[in-house]
Order: sequence, then C-alpha cells, then structure tokens
Amino acid sequence: MRRSVAGILIVVAGLCYSSWVLEFAWADSLDPMRSFLSELDAANRPHREIYVVGDVTTGICALVAALLLLVPRRLFRGRTATTAVLALAVFGAATIADALLPIECIPGVDAGCPREPSGLLPQLHHIHALTSTVAVFAIFTVMIAAGVSALRITPEGSVWPALRRIGNAVLVVIALATVWMLVADNLTGDYRLGLAQRIQVGGMSLWLVLWGWAVVRSRGEGRSTTGAECDSRTRRPPHPDSVRPNSASSSSK
Repeated sequence: MRRSVAGILIVVAGLCYSSWVLEFAWADSLDPMRSFLSELDAANRPHREIYVVGDVTTGICALVAALLLLVPRRLFRGRTATTAVLALAVFGAATIADALLPIECIPGVDAGCPREPSGLLPQLHHIHALTSTVAVFAIFTVMIAAGVSALRITPEGSVWPALRRIGNAVLVVIALATVWMLVADNLTGDYRLGLAQRIQVGGMSLWLVLWGWAVVRSRGEGRSTTGAECDSRTRRPPHPDSVRPNSASSSSK
C-alpha cells in the first residue's frame, strides 16, 4: 500500500509541476518563447496564486512520497535508489521554497524594476535563485540515480525497470534542452531560452509521471523474488540413494 500511494503522489507531483501550461489559457504579457517560468509567479503577477499552488502541491507530494518510500523501512534496494528518493525530498523542499520566495518584479516588464543581468538566474541577489538552483540539481540527481537503478541488473532484478527505456529517453531530451539553455545563455542573440526551459521542465514533469508509474508497478516484485530465493536456499536436495530410476520409464523400445 505504501508503495502504491508513494507512486501516485509522485505522479501528482509531476502533473502539478507543469502548472505553467495554464499560461496558454489566458492572456499574458510574457512571451513563452523568451520568458522564464520564475517570472510567471513573480510578486504581483496575475494568476500567480495558481502557479504557487501547483508548485507547493508538487513539493508536498514529493516530500510525502519520499517519506513513504523510506520510513519505517525502505521499499527498495540499492544505493542509487536511495539517492534518488533522498534527492526527491530535497527537490520537494526546494520547490516549496521556490514558490514561497518569488522574485519581486521582472526587469523590462514591471515599471520601476531595476535592470538585472539576464540569463538563467536573472536575479542572483535573491534567495529565489538559490532555491531554483537547488531544485534543478536535486531533480537531475533523482533522474540520473533512478535511471541508473533501472539499468542495473541484480539477482533481485532492477528497482524500477519501467524507466529503463522511456524514462531514460526522456532524460536525454531534458539534458539536451538544458545544454541548449546553458550554451545559448552565453551567446548574443535570441535563442528562445523560454522555449528551452519549458521543454526542460515539461520533460521533468513527464519523467516524474513515468517514475511514479514505475513505482506503482514495482509493487511486490522484490518480495516475491526474495521469497523464491529463500525457498531455494532452504530446500535440501534429495539424497542420491533416494533417487531410483523407474523401470518402466527407463526401458527403451
């Protein structure tokens, strides 16, 4: 039951992490191709409460899911799997802080807002930049560690085999979008950084949904495998003298 609930919470976290798609449901002065997602829930922005609720829900679901997977005992095996779940908790906490500590204003959009350096972290003096950085590093740790766990083959099988192909393929797309952002940020010109970030975050949301599904699907697999192994270890082989050929079956025609 804990495993299923944790998986469902991870799915909900993934869905809520894409609350930014609602920007297409109403008119907004921000250009999705060039604006960053942190600008959507900047202080005094319209509809910011909706984005804040989405991010806070994401963080709470991630924290509770990590707790369910770890306490009172781990529901999986392996250091990389443990790393993924611990990083999920960090991601949840950082995402909540990210939502509750927004940037005050958007340079070039809000009147009187001081001009700040452009780029991935447009307001480096603000705590929001720190929480955003921690959240991104944490979710990348989750994806890499869980992806490695899915690829590893052990006597008990991989932890989350459903991530082996689709999940890791999504991770590649996310990595490419991240490289796009990092490289283009140091170039002059318009390279659609807003689009790159939306692909990145959308991919993260999809990956979380896939991981949650993988967690639900893994229910009971480790227990049955372990039980079979214990049974094979405790069963004693028959004594050679007790195995005698049957005269009827051993005769040739």
